[in-house]
Amino acid sequence: MTAEEAALSVNHDEHVGFGGFTPAGCPKVVPKAIARRAMEEHAKGHPFRIGMFTGASSGDSLDGELARSKAVKFRTPYQSSKDLRALLNARETDYFDLHLSELAQNLRYGFLGKVDVAIVEACEVTENGEIVLTCGVGIAPTICRLADKIIVELNHRHPAELRGMHDIYEPTDPPYRREIPIYTPSDRIGEAIIKVNPSKIAAVVETDVPNEGSPFAPLDEVTMAIGRNVADFLVYEMKAGRLPKEFVPLQSGVGNVANAVLGCMGENKAIPVFNVYTEVIQDAVIKLMEEGRVRFASGCSLTVSNAVIDKIYADLSFFKDKVLLRPQEISNNPEVARRLGLITINTALEADIFGNINSTHVSGTRMMNGIGGSGDFTRSGMLSIFTTPSTAKDGKISSIVPMVSHLDHSEHSVKILITEYGVADLRGKSPVQRAQTIIDNCVHPDYKPLLKEYLALGVKGHTPQDLRRCFAFHEALATGGDMHNARFS
Repeated sequence: MTAEEAALSVNHDEHVGFGGFTPAGCPKVVPKAIARRAMEEHAKGHPFRIGMFTGASSGDSLDGELARSKAVKFRTPYQSSKDLRALLNARETDYFDLHLSELAQNLRYGFLGKVDVAIVEACEVTENGEIVLTCGVGIAPTICRLADKIIVELNHRHPAELRGMHDIYEPTDPPYRREIPIYTPSDRIGEAIIKVNPSKIAAVVETDVPNEGSPFAPLDEVTMAIGRNVADFLVYEMKAGRLPKEFVPLQSGVGNVANAVLGCMGENKAIPVFNVYTEVIQDAVIKLMEEGRVRFASGCSLTVSNAVIDKIYADLSFFKDKVLLRPQEISNNPEVARRLGLITINTALEADIFGNINSTHVSGTRMMNGIGGSGDFTRSGMLSIFTTPSTAKDGKISSIVPMVSHLDHSEHSVKILITEYGVADLRGKSPVQRAQTIIDNCVHPDYKPLLKEYLALGVKGHTPQDLRRCFAFHEALATGGDMHNARFS
Protein backbone atom coordinates (compact mmCIF):
# COMPACT_ATOMS: atom_id res chain seq x y z
CA MET A 1 0.00 0.00 0.00
CA THR A 2 0.90 3.65 -0.12
CA ALA A 3 1.45 5.49 3.17
CA GLU A 4 -1.89 7.29 2.64
CA GLU A 5 -3.73 4.00 2.17
CA ALA A 6 -2.06 2.51 5.26
CA ALA A 7 -2.98 5.57 7.34
CA LEU A 8 -6.64 4.73 6.79
CA SER A 9 -6.08 1.75 9.11
CA VAL A 10 -5.61 4.19 12.00
CA ASN A 11 -8.77 5.73 13.44
CA HIS A 12 -9.60 8.54 15.81
CA ASP A 13 -9.12 7.69 19.50
CA GLU A 14 -7.14 4.52 18.83
CA HIS A 15 -3.93 3.62 20.65
CA VAL A 16 -0.96 3.27 18.32
CA GLY A 17 2.40 1.72 19.20
CA PHE A 18 5.46 2.73 17.22
CA GLY A 19 8.69 0.74 16.85
CA GLY A 20 12.18 2.19 17.06
CA PHE A 21 14.08 3.93 19.83
CA THR A 22 15.15 7.55 19.42
CA PRO A 23 14.99 8.38 15.67
CA ALA A 24 16.75 5.04 15.04
CA GLY A 25 14.38 2.48 13.56
CA CYS A 26 11.30 4.70 13.81
CA PRO A 27 8.67 4.63 11.06
CA LYS A 28 8.72 7.82 9.01
CA VAL A 29 6.27 7.93 6.11
CA VAL A 30 3.12 6.47 7.70
CA PRO A 31 3.19 8.88 10.69
CA LYS A 32 3.40 11.77 8.21
CA ALA A 33 0.38 10.35 6.36
CA ILE A 34 -1.53 10.03 9.66
CA ALA A 35 -0.68 13.65 10.41
CA ARG A 36 -2.01 14.75 7.02
CA ARG A 37 -5.17 12.73 7.57
CA ALA A 38 -5.64 14.39 10.97
CA MET A 39 -5.41 17.85 9.44
CA GLU A 40 -7.91 16.88 6.75
CA GLU A 41 -10.34 15.61 9.38
CA HIS A 42 -9.86 18.72 11.51
CA ALA A 43 -10.59 20.89 8.46
CA LYS A 44 -13.93 19.07 8.11
CA GLY A 45 -14.71 19.71 11.76
CA HIS A 46 -14.11 16.09 12.77
CA PRO A 47 -11.97 15.01 15.75
CA PHE A 48 -8.83 12.98 15.06
CA ARG A 49 -6.35 12.27 17.84
CA ILE A 50 -4.49 9.11 18.76
CA GLY A 51 -2.77 7.78 21.87
CA MET A 52 0.92 7.09 21.32
CA PHE A 53 3.23 4.46 22.77
CA THR A 54 6.85 4.61 21.59
CA GLY A 55 10.17 3.16 22.62
CA ALA A 56 11.65 6.52 23.53
CA SER A 57 11.97 9.77 21.61
CA SER A 58 11.55 9.61 17.86
CA GLY A 59 12.30 11.65 14.77
CA ASP A 60 10.55 14.77 13.55
CA SER A 61 8.66 12.67 10.98
CA LEU A 62 6.88 10.99 13.87
CA ASP A 63 6.60 13.15 17.00
CA GLY A 64 7.05 16.48 15.21
CA GLU A 65 4.55 15.89 12.41
CA LEU A 66 1.87 14.46 14.70
CA ALA A 67 2.36 17.26 17.23
CA ARG A 68 2.08 20.00 14.63
CA SER A 69 -1.11 18.44 13.27
CA LYS A 70 -2.61 18.33 16.81
CA ALA A 71 -3.12 14.61 16.39
CA VAL A 72 -1.76 13.41 19.76
CA LYS A 73 -4.24 12.65 22.55
CA PHE A 74 -1.63 11.28 24.94
CA ARG A 75 2.02 10.28 24.72
CA THR A 76 4.39 8.06 26.70
CA PRO A 77 7.16 7.38 27.72
CA TYR A 78 9.86 9.84 26.47
CA GLN A 79 10.08 12.58 23.87
CA SER A 80 12.50 15.23 22.64
CA SER A 81 10.44 17.15 20.06
CA LYS A 82 10.18 20.91 20.65
CA ASP A 83 6.72 20.98 19.06
CA LEU A 84 5.45 18.10 21.18
CA ARG A 85 7.11 19.57 24.27
CA ALA A 86 5.18 22.80 23.72
CA LEU A 87 1.90 20.85 23.70
CA LEU A 88 2.81 18.96 26.87
CA ASN A 89 3.73 22.11 28.78
CA ALA A 90 0.59 23.88 27.56
CA ARG A 91 -1.34 20.82 28.78
CA GLU A 92 -2.91 20.40 25.34
CA THR A 93 -1.60 16.83 25.14
CA ASP A 94 -1.54 14.45 28.11
CA TYR A 95 1.85 12.97 28.88
CA PHE A 96 2.98 10.55 31.52
CA ASP A 97 6.65 9.96 32.10
CA LEU A 98 7.80 6.40 32.70
CA HIS A 99 10.95 4.35 33.22
CA LEU A 100 11.65 2.90 29.78
CA SER A 101 12.14 -0.66 31.00
CA GLU A 102 8.56 -0.72 32.35
CA LEU A 103 6.53 0.21 29.28
CA ALA A 104 6.38 -3.13 27.44
CA GLN A 105 5.36 -5.09 30.52
CA ASN A 106 2.81 -2.42 31.52
CA LEU A 107 1.25 -2.83 28.08
CA ARG A 108 1.14 -6.61 28.53
CA TYR A 109 -0.38 -6.22 32.00
CA GLY A 110 -3.12 -4.05 30.50
CA PHE A 111 -2.36 -1.05 32.71
CA LEU A 112 -2.33 1.41 29.79
CA GLY A 113 -5.21 0.16 27.68
CA LYS A 114 -5.35 -1.67 24.40
CA VAL A 115 -2.83 -1.43 21.54
CA ASP A 116 -4.95 -1.11 18.43
CA VAL A 117 -2.26 -0.61 15.79
CA ALA A 118 1.50 -1.27 15.69
CA ILE A 119 3.67 0.58 13.16
CA VAL A 120 7.25 -0.63 12.75
CA GLU A 121 10.17 -0.13 10.37
CA ALA A 122 11.76 -3.26 8.88
CA CYS A 123 14.48 -4.18 6.44
CA GLU A 124 12.72 -7.45 5.59
CA VAL A 125 9.22 -8.88 5.94
CA THR A 126 8.27 -12.36 4.73
CA GLU A 127 4.98 -13.92 3.65
CA ASN A 128 4.96 -16.14 6.74
CA GLY A 129 5.13 -13.17 9.13
CA GLU A 130 8.82 -12.76 9.87
CA ILE A 131 9.78 -9.13 10.51
CA VAL A 132 13.45 -8.08 10.61
CA LEU A 133 13.79 -4.69 12.27
CA THR A 134 16.25 -1.97 11.24
CA CYS A 135 18.52 -0.07 13.64
CA GLY A 136 16.19 0.31 16.63
CA VAL A 137 13.97 -2.08 18.58
CA GLY A 138 12.18 -0.32 21.45
CA ILE A 139 8.82 -1.93 22.23
CA ALA A 140 8.33 -3.42 18.76
CA PRO A 141 8.05 -7.10 19.82
CA THR A 142 5.35 -6.38 22.39
CA ILE A 143 3.24 -4.01 20.30
CA CYS A 144 3.38 -6.40 17.33
CA ARG A 145 2.06 -9.21 19.50
CA LEU A 146 -0.65 -7.17 21.22
CA ALA A 147 -1.93 -5.05 18.32
CA ASP A 148 -4.92 -6.00 16.20
CA LYS A 149 -3.22 -4.60 13.09
CA ILE A 150 0.41 -4.15 12.09
CA ILE A 151 1.71 -1.69 9.52
CA VAL A 152 5.25 -2.38 8.30
CA GLU A 153 7.40 0.28 6.68
CA LEU A 154 9.79 -1.77 4.56
CA ASN A 155 12.70 0.64 4.27
CA HIS A 156 15.16 -0.36 1.55
CA ARG A 157 17.72 2.11 2.91
CA HIS A 158 18.53 -0.60 5.50
CA PRO A 159 20.07 -3.85 4.21
CA ALA A 160 18.28 -7.16 4.74
CA GLU A 161 21.66 -8.45 5.93
CA LEU A 162 20.83 -6.85 9.30
CA ARG A 163 19.07 -10.13 10.07
CA GLY A 164 21.07 -11.61 12.95
CA MET A 165 21.97 -8.30 14.64
CA HIS A 166 18.81 -8.34 16.80
CA ASP A 167 18.07 -10.42 19.89
CA ILE A 168 14.29 -10.41 20.28
CA TYR A 169 13.20 -11.70 23.67
CA GLU A 170 10.12 -11.09 25.82
CA PRO A 171 10.13 -12.37 29.40
CA THR A 172 7.20 -14.43 30.60
CA ASP A 173 4.91 -12.41 32.84
CA PRO A 174 4.50 -13.15 36.57
CA PRO A 175 3.95 -15.51 38.24
CA TYR A 176 5.82 -17.56 35.64
CA ARG A 177 8.75 -15.24 34.99
CA ARG A 178 12.24 -16.71 35.19
CA GLU A 179 15.64 -15.05 35.31
CA ILE A 180 16.78 -13.26 32.16
CA PRO A 181 19.79 -15.42 31.18
CA ILE A 182 22.23 -12.67 30.24
CA TYR A 183 25.57 -13.04 32.00
CA THR A 184 27.79 -11.10 29.59
CA PRO A 185 26.74 -8.32 27.17
CA SER A 186 27.26 -10.60 24.16
CA ASP A 187 24.88 -13.37 25.32
CA ARG A 188 22.10 -14.06 22.82
CA ILE A 189 18.88 -15.30 24.39
CA GLY A 190 16.12 -14.74 21.81
CA GLU A 191 15.38 -14.71 18.09
CA ALA A 192 16.71 -12.64 15.22
CA ILE A 193 13.18 -11.75 14.09
CA ILE A 194 9.73 -10.78 15.29
CA LYS A 195 7.29 -13.53 14.29
CA VAL A 196 3.63 -12.57 13.86
CA ASN A 197 0.51 -14.03 12.32
CA PRO A 198 0.65 -12.78 8.71
CA SER A 199 -3.07 -12.02 8.81
CA LYS A 200 -2.37 -9.21 11.30
CA ILE A 201 -0.19 -7.32 8.81
CA ALA A 202 -2.63 -4.77 7.41
CA ALA A 203 -0.13 -3.02 5.16
CA VAL A 204 3.43 -3.07 3.91
CA VAL A 205 4.61 0.37 2.78
CA GLU A 206 7.86 0.34 0.82
CA THR A 207 10.19 3.28 1.47
CA ASP A 208 13.74 4.42 0.89
CA VAL A 209 14.09 7.10 3.55
CA PRO A 210 17.29 7.84 5.50
CA ASN A 211 17.45 7.99 9.27
CA GLU A 212 16.96 11.30 11.02
CA GLY A 213 20.32 10.93 12.72
CA SER A 214 21.81 14.38 13.23
CA PRO A 215 25.55 14.78 13.78
CA PHE A 216 26.58 15.69 17.31
CA ALA A 217 27.66 19.24 18.06
CA PRO A 218 31.44 19.76 18.31
CA LEU A 219 32.85 19.03 21.74
CA ASP A 220 33.79 22.10 23.75
CA GLU A 221 36.16 22.65 26.67
CA VAL A 222 33.46 22.00 29.27
CA THR A 223 32.27 18.66 27.86
CA MET A 224 35.86 17.51 27.32
CA ALA A 225 36.76 18.46 30.90
CA ILE A 226 33.81 16.42 32.18
CA GLY A 227 34.91 13.49 30.02
CA ARG A 228 38.47 13.62 31.33
CA ASN A 229 37.22 13.85 34.93
CA VAL A 230 35.10 10.73 34.45
CA ALA A 231 37.96 8.76 32.86
CA ASP A 232 40.46 9.84 35.52
CA PHE A 233 38.03 8.92 38.29
CA LEU A 234 37.48 5.43 36.90
CA VAL A 235 41.25 4.87 36.66
CA TYR A 236 41.58 6.02 40.27
CA GLU A 237 38.88 3.54 41.32
CA MET A 238 40.68 0.70 39.55
CA LYS A 239 43.97 1.55 41.26
CA ALA A 240 42.15 1.65 44.61
CA GLY A 241 40.74 -1.84 43.97
CA ARG A 242 37.11 -0.68 43.95
CA LEU A 243 36.70 -1.62 40.29
CA PRO A 244 38.00 -4.95 38.96
CA LYS A 245 41.11 -4.78 36.79
CA GLU A 246 39.14 -6.52 34.01
CA PHE A 247 36.69 -3.58 34.25
CA VAL A 248 32.89 -3.93 34.02
CA PRO A 249 30.42 -3.06 31.25
CA LEU A 250 29.52 0.58 30.74
CA GLN A 251 26.13 2.23 30.32
CA SER A 252 26.08 5.77 29.00
CA GLY A 253 23.21 8.13 28.21
CA VAL A 254 22.72 10.07 25.00
CA GLY A 255 24.20 13.43 24.02
CA ASN A 256 27.38 15.42 23.73
CA VAL A 257 28.58 14.86 27.29
CA ALA A 258 28.11 11.11 26.91
CA ASN A 259 30.06 11.12 23.65
CA ALA A 260 32.86 13.11 25.31
CA VAL A 261 32.99 10.69 28.25
CA LEU A 262 33.26 7.69 25.94
CA GLY A 263 35.91 9.38 23.84
CA CYS A 264 38.03 10.23 26.89
CA MET A 265 37.69 6.71 28.24
CA GLY A 266 38.90 5.34 24.92
CA GLU A 267 41.91 7.67 24.90
CA ASN A 268 42.90 6.75 28.46
CA LYS A 269 44.92 3.56 27.98
CA ALA A 270 44.86 2.87 31.71
CA ILE A 271 41.27 1.77 31.11
CA PRO A 272 41.25 -1.70 29.53
CA VAL A 273 39.24 -2.67 26.48
CA PHE A 274 35.65 -2.73 27.70
CA ASN A 275 32.12 -3.83 26.81
CA VAL A 276 29.04 -1.63 26.58
CA TYR A 277 25.59 -2.63 27.88
CA THR A 278 23.34 0.34 27.33
CA GLU A 279 20.20 1.62 25.62
CA VAL A 280 21.67 3.89 22.90
CA ILE A 281 24.83 3.03 21.00
CA GLN A 282 26.33 6.35 19.88
CA ASP A 283 28.97 7.53 17.41
CA ALA A 284 31.74 7.34 20.01
CA VAL A 285 31.08 3.64 20.68
CA ILE A 286 31.44 2.82 16.99
CA LYS A 287 34.68 4.79 16.76
CA LEU A 288 36.08 2.98 19.80
CA MET A 289 35.03 -0.34 18.33
CA GLU A 290 37.00 0.44 15.16
CA GLU A 291 40.00 1.38 17.31
CA GLY A 292 39.78 -1.85 19.30
CA ARG A 293 38.89 -0.07 22.55
CA VAL A 294 35.31 -1.42 22.76
CA ARG A 295 34.99 -5.16 22.43
CA PHE A 296 31.18 -5.51 22.21
CA ALA A 297 28.13 -3.26 22.46
CA SER A 298 24.64 -4.37 23.45
CA GLY A 299 21.89 -1.79 23.18
CA CYS A 300 18.37 -1.00 22.05
CA SER A 301 19.31 1.18 19.08
CA LEU A 302 22.09 2.46 16.88
CA THR A 303 21.52 6.11 17.73
CA VAL A 304 24.26 7.36 15.45
CA SER A 305 24.66 10.06 12.83
CA ASN A 306 23.74 9.19 9.25
CA ALA A 307 27.41 9.16 8.25
CA VAL A 308 28.13 6.55 10.92
CA ILE A 309 25.14 4.33 10.07
CA ASP A 310 26.33 4.34 6.45
CA LYS A 311 29.79 3.30 7.65
CA ILE A 312 28.30 0.43 9.67
CA TYR A 313 26.22 -0.80 6.75
CA ALA A 314 29.23 -0.61 4.44
CA ASP A 315 31.19 -2.92 6.76
CA LEU A 316 28.56 -5.19 8.30
CA SER A 317 30.95 -8.14 8.29
CA PHE A 318 33.03 -6.25 10.89
CA PHE A 319 30.21 -4.92 13.06
CA LYS A 320 27.67 -7.73 12.97
CA ASP A 321 29.36 -9.88 15.60
CA LYS A 322 30.16 -6.87 17.79
CA VAL A 323 26.72 -5.22 18.07
CA LEU A 324 23.46 -6.63 19.40
CA LEU A 325 20.12 -4.79 19.47
CA ARG A 326 17.52 -5.81 22.07
CA PRO A 327 14.04 -4.72 23.19
CA GLN A 328 14.22 -1.93 25.76
CA GLU A 329 12.82 -4.04 28.59
CA ILE A 330 15.97 -6.15 28.18
CA SER A 331 18.54 -3.46 27.35
CA ASN A 332 17.32 -1.42 30.34
CA ASN A 333 16.41 -4.26 32.65
CA PRO A 334 17.38 -3.60 36.29
CA GLU A 335 17.95 -7.32 36.93
CA VAL A 336 20.55 -7.49 34.16
CA ALA A 337 22.13 -4.17 35.14
CA ARG A 338 22.61 -5.42 38.72
CA ARG A 339 23.97 -8.78 37.58
CA LEU A 340 26.49 -7.30 35.14
CA GLY A 341 27.65 -4.67 37.65
CA LEU A 342 27.34 -1.75 35.26
CA ILE A 343 29.08 1.59 35.54
CA THR A 344 26.17 3.90 34.75
CA ILE A 345 26.77 7.43 33.45
CA ASN A 346 23.80 9.74 32.94
CA THR A 347 23.22 13.47 32.62
CA ALA A 348 21.58 15.66 35.24
CA LEU A 349 19.49 18.68 34.32
CA GLU A 350 19.94 19.88 37.90
CA ALA A 351 21.49 18.54 41.10
CA ASP A 352 21.28 19.77 44.66
CA ILE A 353 23.99 19.96 47.28
CA PHE A 354 22.67 16.85 49.04
CA GLY A 355 22.93 14.61 45.98
CA ASN A 356 19.39 14.60 44.57
CA ILE A 357 18.95 14.77 40.80
CA ASN A 358 16.38 16.42 38.53
CA SER A 359 16.52 14.89 35.05
CA THR A 360 13.28 16.13 33.58
CA HIS A 361 11.75 19.46 34.64
CA VAL A 362 13.04 22.98 33.99
CA SER A 363 12.47 25.03 37.16
CA GLY A 364 10.29 22.23 38.48
CA THR A 365 7.34 22.78 36.11
CA ARG A 366 8.28 22.55 32.44
CA MET A 367 8.93 19.09 31.04
CA MET A 368 12.12 18.84 29.02
CA ASN A 369 12.30 15.28 27.63
CA GLY A 370 11.56 12.70 30.31
CA ILE A 371 13.38 10.36 32.67
CA GLY A 372 14.29 7.92 29.89
CA GLY A 373 16.38 4.99 31.03
CA SER A 374 18.40 6.82 33.67
CA GLY A 375 16.35 5.42 36.54
CA ASP A 376 16.51 1.88 35.17
CA PHE A 377 20.30 1.98 35.41
CA THR A 378 21.03 4.36 38.28
CA ARG A 379 19.56 2.33 41.11
CA SER A 380 20.77 -1.00 39.76
CA GLY A 381 24.34 -0.37 38.60
CA MET A 382 27.51 -1.05 40.54
CA LEU A 383 28.56 2.59 40.29
CA SER A 384 26.06 5.33 39.39
CA ILE A 385 27.54 8.56 38.02
CA PHE A 386 25.74 11.75 37.04
CA THR A 387 27.44 14.40 34.96
CA THR A 388 26.46 18.01 34.27
CA PRO A 389 28.11 21.25 33.25
CA SER A 390 28.25 23.42 36.38
CA THR A 391 26.27 26.26 34.76
CA ALA A 392 23.90 26.97 31.88
CA LYS A 393 22.64 30.02 29.96
CA ASP A 394 25.98 31.86 30.01
CA GLY A 395 26.41 31.26 33.71
CA LYS A 396 23.03 32.68 34.75
CA ILE A 397 21.87 29.25 35.90
CA SER A 398 23.74 27.12 38.38
CA SER A 399 23.19 23.44 37.70
CA ILE A 400 23.76 22.81 41.41
CA VAL A 401 21.20 24.36 43.74
CA PRO A 402 20.14 24.11 47.40
CA MET A 403 17.17 21.86 46.56
CA VAL A 404 16.21 20.37 43.20
CA SER A 405 12.99 21.82 41.81
CA HIS A 406 11.83 18.33 40.76
CA LEU A 407 13.09 14.98 42.06
CA ASP A 408 13.82 12.07 39.71
CA HIS A 409 16.73 10.32 41.47
CA SER A 410 17.17 10.59 45.22
CA GLU A 411 20.45 10.80 47.09
CA HIS A 412 20.09 7.08 47.88
CA SER A 413 20.77 6.16 44.25
CA VAL A 414 23.38 8.74 43.29
CA LYS A 415 26.96 7.73 44.07
CA ILE A 416 29.10 10.17 42.07
CA LEU A 417 28.53 13.70 40.71
CA ILE A 418 30.95 15.10 38.13
CA THR A 419 31.20 18.54 36.51
CA GLU A 420 33.98 20.22 34.57
CA TYR A 421 35.45 21.32 37.92
CA GLY A 422 35.83 17.92 39.53
CA VAL A 423 34.38 14.83 41.15
CA ALA A 424 32.18 14.52 44.23
CA ASP A 425 32.26 10.99 45.64
CA LEU A 426 29.13 10.78 47.80
CA ARG A 427 29.46 7.19 48.95
CA GLY A 428 29.32 6.71 52.71
CA LYS A 429 28.81 10.41 53.46
CA SER A 430 26.19 12.11 55.61
CA PRO A 431 24.03 14.86 54.06
CA VAL A 432 26.27 17.67 55.31
CA GLN A 433 29.40 15.84 54.18
CA ARG A 434 27.82 15.34 50.74
CA ALA A 435 26.99 19.04 50.53
CA GLN A 436 30.51 20.07 51.47
CA THR A 437 32.00 17.64 48.94
CA ILE A 438 29.75 18.84 46.11
CA ILE A 439 30.35 22.53 46.83
CA ASP A 440 34.11 22.07 47.11
CA ASN A 441 34.53 19.90 44.01
CA CYS A 442 31.73 20.51 41.51
CA VAL A 443 30.19 23.96 41.89
CA HIS A 444 31.16 26.89 39.64
CA PRO A 445 33.29 29.41 41.58
CA ASP A 446 30.64 32.12 41.14
CA TYR A 447 28.11 30.08 43.10
CA LYS A 448 30.31 28.56 45.82
CA PRO A 449 29.91 31.50 48.25
CA LEU A 450 26.12 31.44 47.91
CA LEU A 451 25.85 27.71 48.52
CA LYS A 452 28.26 27.86 51.46
CA GLU A 453 26.13 30.66 52.88
CA TYR A 454 23.03 28.49 52.49
CA LEU A 455 24.69 25.55 54.23
CA ALA A 456 25.74 27.84 57.09
CA LEU A 457 22.21 29.10 57.82
CA GLY A 458 22.16 27.00 60.98
CA VAL A 459 19.11 24.90 60.19
CA LYS A 460 18.81 22.00 62.62
CA GLY A 461 18.29 18.39 61.63
CA HIS A 462 20.01 15.57 59.80
CA THR A 463 19.54 17.29 56.41
CA PRO A 464 19.78 21.07 56.99
CA GLN A 465 17.30 22.11 54.32
CA ASP A 466 15.64 25.49 54.88
CA LEU A 467 12.14 25.05 53.49
CA ARG A 468 11.55 28.81 53.29
CA ARG A 469 14.72 29.62 51.38
CA CYS A 470 15.68 26.45 49.51
CA PHE A 471 14.30 27.75 46.19
CA ALA A 472 16.00 31.15 46.35
CA PHE A 473 18.07 30.27 43.26
CA HIS A 474 14.93 29.45 41.27
CA GLU A 475 13.12 32.56 42.50
CA ALA A 476 16.02 34.75 41.42
CA LEU A 477 15.94 33.13 38.00
CA ALA A 478 12.18 33.57 37.67
CA THR A 479 12.17 37.24 38.73
CA GLY A 480 15.45 38.53 37.31
CA GLY A 481 16.74 35.86 34.94
CA ASP A 482 19.94 35.23 36.92
CA MET A 483 20.64 32.89 39.85
CA HIS A 484 23.57 35.09 40.88
CA ASN A 485 20.97 37.37 42.46
CA ALA A 486 19.75 34.73 44.92
CA ARG A 487 19.42 35.99 48.51
CA PHE A 488 18.70 34.00 51.65
CA SER A 489 17.86 36.90 53.98
